[in-house]
Amino acid sequence: MQKRKMSLTWRLIFTMVGIVAGTVLLCCLFNNTFLEKFYIYHKEQALRTCYRNVFQICEKSDYTADQYDVAFERLCSDNNINMLITNADKVLVWTSYSNAQRFQMQMDDWIYGTDRSKIQVLYSGKDYTLVRQTDERLQSEYLVLLGKLNDGGRVYVRAAVESIRESASITNRFFVSVSAGMILFSILLIVIFSRSISHPLQALSDLSKRMSRLDFDAKFVQSGHGTREIDELGQSMNELSETLEKTISELKTANISLTQDIEKKEQIDEMRKEFLSNVSHELKTPLALIQGYAEGLSECINDDPESREFYCDVIMDETEKMNHMVRQLLDLNQLEFGNDKVEMTRFNLTELIDGVIASSGIMAQQKQAQILFDPQGPVYVWGDEFKVEQVITNYLTNAINHVDKEKRITISFRYHDNLVRTSVFNTGEQIPEEELDKIWIKFYKVDKARTREYGGSGIGLSIVQAIMDSLHQKCGVINHPDGVEFWMELESNH
Repeated sequence: MQKRKMSLTWRLIFTMVGIVAGTVLLCCLFNNTFLEKFYIYHKEQALRTCYRNVFQICEKSDYTADQYDVAFERLCSDNNINMLITNADKVLVWTSYSNAQRFQMQMDDWIYGTDRSKIQVLYSGKDYTLVRQTDERLQSEYLVLLGKLNDGGRVYVRAAVESIRESASITNRFFVSVSAGMILFSILLIVIFSRSISHPLQALSDLSKRMSRLDFDAKFVQSGHGTREIDELGQSMNELSETLEKTISELKTANISLTQDIEKKEQIDEMRKEFLSNVSHELKTPLALIQGYAEGLSECINDDPESREFYCDVIMDETEKMNHMVRQLLDLNQLEFGNDKVEMTRFNLTELIDGVIASSGIMAQQKQAQILFDPQGPVYVWGDEFKVEQVITNYLTNAINHVDKEKRITISFRYHDNLVRTSVFNTGEQIPEEELDKIWIKFYKVDKARTREYGGSGIGLSIVQAIMDSLHQKCGVINHPDGVEFWMELESNH
């Protein structure tokens, strides 16, 4: 037969009462064991402090006799001690004792006497000695400090150990009395508190059983006696009951989603294979060129300086193309996987485009291209300034590389629905209509020979699309009768 477990209410009561009682008993044990030692230790420190204060007071030459008396009396009163001070000739200077002669004799007997059986030396140094001494006449123990002064005088400071014991005893009795009352009061509070917790928990337990039987009508009703956490838990279970019903119905459609995910995975695998094939193809040509020209250099096919310089230039050029493609791939990877942080700022798009045009001036001159840009004032937009600059640079570089006929490149703005559309148009050949959607795909090239001629890798427009997706804005391309227009949109500040 299975043993019946204790209810949560009684377990809470017994546990919490045990913790309170155990804590109180432990405190009583520590008090009885260490409180007296603790008091004595602090009294020893008080005697040392008094000696140092007396030493400092005696060094003051500007004190009057009354000031000395007041200072010494305050020390004795504040620290509950007795003190006797003599000069170098053992003549009494000041004392707090009513029978100073007797205590001076005790002091002399301790200094010069031979019977040390009643004395326990606690510390012995150059300036003072601290002992625990028994007064045989009174059968009492004292803490005694005997110190030296600079003028050869002596300081005798004494504190009764019995008063320390009495203080510790009174403290312990008071603690026991208070603790007994607090234990009884705690038991009452614990019983009330445990019931206020266990009852709502029992209700939650019943609710969970009904939910396990898929009874979605089960609800937790707040009674007003539970804690905030229990009420929140009950509310969460109510929400769980509502969500569970929806989840079960959603699970029925999970197989469809799973099938779609499998198909998507197969597509991703195909894209990965295609990506590896494209990368291999893009790297094959420059690597072959580098290998061929490097072998030519090593075999000294042409020994003249012009040929060697030409070979080295080809190797460096192909290496730079591969390096540029790898950097673009890394940038694209950061963007597609969301690892590149977007920093949205308000900036002047006109100023940014002027900077890109200036940096592309030499390339445009080599192509004999004319760049037209007249914004008629600043245009402020919201976006990641560095990434927008990448987009404009990519558009303008493509335009310069593909400009033809009139060799004219026009950059312009158009406004609509709180957006600014920035267009980069170049005269030249149109992009075939069936390939307009494909130019954003990695490594896709409309004219492979021409792209190879200027060192393109087919990654630039993929980076543009990834950047605009990270900014949650649009980009695109439009064919015109005399050329091609690439555009992007940003939120306007107008």
